Amino acid sequence: MTAIGVSLLVVGAVVVLAEAHTQSLGLLGGPGVLMLGIGAVFAVSGLGGGIILGLLLAAVLAAAGVGVVWLSLSMGMAARRRRVRAGPEGLIGHIGVVRAWAGQAGRVSLDGALWQARRGWTDDDEDEDAELHEGEEVVVEQLDGLTLRVRRAERWELVR
Repeated sequence: MTAIGVSLLVVGAVVVLAEAHTQSLGLLGGPGVLMLGIGAVFAVSGLGGGIILGLLLAAVLAAAGVGVVWLSLSMGMAARRRRVRAGPEGLIGHIGVVRAWAGQAGRVSLDGALWQARRGWTDDDEDEDAELHEGEEVVVEQLDGLTLRVRRAERWELVR
């Protein structure tokens, strides 16, 4: 009985720690907490400590396990709500500067790199003032491969 209890304690602790490092939304942590509780009861009662002492230790270990799983879940959910800051999705909304432009395409300097760019969809495509000029600031709307889709930045977007 003691060997089973110690085995359950070890496996339960490993599974709870695995939950902290991989987001399984509690699918690993829940059974891990159960294994900790049952393992504590088996180990203590197998050693002759009595069922009351085993249940008390099981409650303490289960509370600690639930705390670790809750912390892991709350940190994981907070990370999912954060805005993307890297990769292609992280460029959307950034402000760049037109370096060269002809017709509907050109080059834009963005975050220290020179990108190929095309006009994004706008209501004023027919307007002759829709042409972008060198030095104007633009906002990235979309990334299409290695080509940015941009539009002219509005005044409120330039205030920092």
